[in-house]
Amino acid sequence: MGKLVAPEVEATIRSDVFRWLDAQLGAGKWEFSRDELLSYEFEGRRVPLIDHGGRGIKNPATFRSTLSVIAGGEGGYDDEVLEGGLIRYSYRRGDGGDNTKLSNALLTQAPLVYFQKVRPSFYVATYPARVVRDVPEERHVIIAPGDIFEFFDDPLSMPYDARKYAEKLTRIRLHQPLFRARVLDAYNATCAICKLKHAVLLDAAHIIGDAEDGGVADVSNGLALCKIHHASYDRNLLGITPDYEVRIDQGLLDEIDGPMLRHGLQDMHGRRLALPDHRADWPDPERLAIRYDVFAA
Repeated sequence: MGKLVAPEVEATIRSDVFRWLDAQLGAGKWEFSRDELLSYEFEGRRVPLIDHGGRGIKNPATFRSTLSVIAGGEGGYDDEVLEGGLIRYSYRRGDGGDNTKLSNALLTQAPLVYFQKVRPSFYVATYPARVVRDVPEERHVIIAPGDIFEFFDDPLSMPYDARKYAEKLTRIRLHQPLFRARVLDAYNATCAICKLKHAVLLDAAHIIGDAEDGGVADVSNGLALCKIHHASYDRNLLGITPDYEVRIDQGLLDEIDGPMLRHGLQDMHGRRLALPDHRADWPDPERLAIRYDVFAA
């Protein structure tokens, strides 16, 4: 085992991990490959952000506390989003350093990264997350994901209204990056309408909003759209028929307002969507029909 670094050095490395993740996301990245997460370096020294051996908890030998965890039972761990937006994360089967450093993250209040698997060897990240309770007799910890609990001294005793709000916000924050990654993967990071390929300018648009009935976080309820077409779709200036054709609001078609309107929207009228390679990922015609009725009205 390597010699433990000073607490302030460990804190500096964690801050740099968050900075690195921020920079990658800011440049348009929507997921992180296993190789990228294993290759992160701090001041010329490699500090893998996930475990080489596939375990769900990453405990650098020189750290006092866990650096990251992976959702979904990877590596012998299990997790569940609880009422109030907190996450129950199980100890690793058996005993040892993984569980010790995970428990120690409560004592040190060291921020960690909560990874979710998009597909084999690719992940999305929620951070900073913190361990807020250790329950050794039940072999799990409670993790608060993201920064939504920072205004509460004890996230486990929030008022009812705050707890329900936190639960809703947590599910959005956990589901949205995963939804975006899966949709952009399905559409090869290309706008389904204009075929723009710059990921930093692309969104994963819901056909049926995630707060509505039928608004599931599934690729078949999503579309990869550039920001202008996403905004137009959300505001019913642009519709998509159940047979995958684009329609533009008649008022916009009649308007004269320069090349952006003409090429960005008017020329899209009647265009067919560029669909994913796998038919299972194609937009659901029934949901498109529901949404198109709103546009047509």
